Amino acid sequence: MSKSLMQKDDLILVTGGGGFIGGHMVKTLRDQGFHRLRAVDRKPFEEWYQIFDDVENLQLDLAFLDGCQTAAKGTGYVFNLACDMGGMGFIELNKALCMLSVLTSTHMLVAARDTGAKRLFYSSSACVYNGSKQTDPNNTGLAEADAYPAMPEDGYGWEKLFSERMARHFMEDFDLETRVARYHNVYGPWGTYDGGREKAPAAICRKVIAAKQSGKHEIEIWGDGEQTRSFMYIDDCVHGTLALMESDVREPLNLGSDELVSINQLVSIVEDIAGVKLKRKYKLDAPKGVRGRNSDNTKIKKNLDWAPSIRLRDGLEKTYAWIADEMSSNMADARKKVFAT
Repeated sequence: MSKSLMQKDDLILVTGGGGFIGGHMVKTLRDQGFHRLRAVDRKPFEEWYQIFDDVENLQLDLAFLDGCQTAAKGTGYVFNLACDMGGMGFIELNKALCMLSVLTSTHMLVAARDTGAKRLFYSSSACVYNGSKQTDPNNTGLAEADAYPAMPEDGYGWEKLFSERMARHFMEDFDLETRVARYHNVYGPWGTYDGGREKAPAAICRKVIAAKQSGKHEIEIWGDGEQTRSFMYIDDCVHGTLALMESDVREPLNLGSDELVSINQLVSIVEDIAGVKLKRKYKLDAPKGVRGRNSDNTKIKKNLDWAPSIRLRDGLEKTYAWIADEMSSNMADARKKVFAT
């Protein structure tokens, strides 16, 4: 790895700053002493997961070039975390919306190039990987080369793979240094846990909490529960993103845990955290994605001398506690509204 590039007085842009990963990225940069931060999101400020008064917060639609130009003006480093995405239920049912993120991905590259940014990070996804390599639940790990020949997740995966190539060619043709990470299922507090865009860890935490609160001890699981994934806690995601941004690695790099679990095992861990045992009902016709996906961390260990290491159990305990607090607060607010009426 090269010595630290980002200086404390550099203007750093985080797109998707009102989202889950973006909010944590802004918080971490603040905690590390970076004091010129710009967070941009298209959501109204009241819908941002985390927002900080000492950060320049902008509400802009980055699907348009002028929005990206405003966001990128004067920036030295860009973390492009903005995209229209969610869990498998959202991805499988909103392919066109997912692919429209190509506008943001492309326009941010153009704006970063034109403003003279020193470096741009692009958040890609494990959904770029060839589907034929993800048919076995005992997946030993997807290496970076497994993205080709191309057969990614329809919609979302194609947009991510195309935008990876765009980032590469902007580096080759315009000397804009780009860094790309393929995120594998990021989870943690201060993120989506209901509404249809949530990913499996948050959805399962919510379902277990709801079952416990209602006394109806059953849970619906999408698919047969034997499909497998690895899940990366948000702290590992942010740490790895910053390390990659500072590195000399110019090729896409896996950023994910290699702790493979089935969805059934994931449910069991959350049940154990909650201290309950639930009856399982399987929704076999629900969106469930590939059969098995795991991260091969050989390359990240070699290049960064590091890999995500926070145990799933440890991360889920923090995530469960945060969602439980949120749900309890929402129930209390709902009771107050009913009482007031």
